[in-house]
Amino acid sequence: MSSETISSNLVRVKARIQAACERAGRDLSEVRLLPVSKTHPSGVLRDAVAAGVREFGENRVQEIDTKRAEMSDLDLHWALIGPLQSNKCRLAAEIADEFQALERLKVARMLNRRLDELDKDLDVLIEVNTSGEESKHGLNPGDVLDFAQALDEFPRLRPRGLTTVAIPGPDMGKVAACFETLRDLQAKLKKNIPAHSWRELSMGMSGDFELAIEHGSTCVRVGSAIFGAREYPNRA
Repeated sequence: MSSETISSNLVRVKARIQAACERAGRDLSEVRLLPVSKTHPSGVLRDAVAAGVREFGENRVQEIDTKRAEMSDLDLHWALIGPLQSNKCRLAAEIADEFQALERLKVARMLNRRLDELDKDLDVLIEVNTSGEESKHGLNPGDVLDFAQALDEFPRLRPRGLTTVAIPGPDMGKVAACFETLRDLQAKLKKNIPAHSWRELSMGMSGDFELAIEHGSTCVRVGSAIFGAREYPNRA
């Protein structure tokens, strides 16, 4: 994909975000666009940087590590948005600028330990499985409050809010229900754990980000609408 195409795609996505904000009576500044660059090579990311992008979302910490090294001449923000294995916690603490998929206390503990060694803090979002699909990562909604309270044990982690991936498919009512569940949980956290703002709701992807904005999303994670189809490596 050419840099011109990426630039045009970004313009279209931003226009759709603005239109969704207007429909919802929200200010455009309330919604952050996080381009999801997973599986795309660094050259494609450089084209996005030329179009004004300064932050990227990646599913795998190893991919951040590689791309960060290949683009070390640039000042970029790297968001880890995929699940994190225990054996990758040390690396994630060192190189990720935020973690949007926290769902296990063991991972929280290991991140906190390494962050303390680095004298560094890390913004985190709690991932919630709002669709009930077994294939999805994230906590059950009923477990979120206890999990959030337990995070007080890890002072290097800065809980900022919640994230979810809605159920896929054409039924926008079911998609909206996922977003409403996350918004309701946010209100519950604000009421019961006021020590943190819980202001962030990271929800909405290429196929549903406009609906997510209308339901309060503060961060939309958009990949294919910007970069086109993902480039998966051949596996023999």
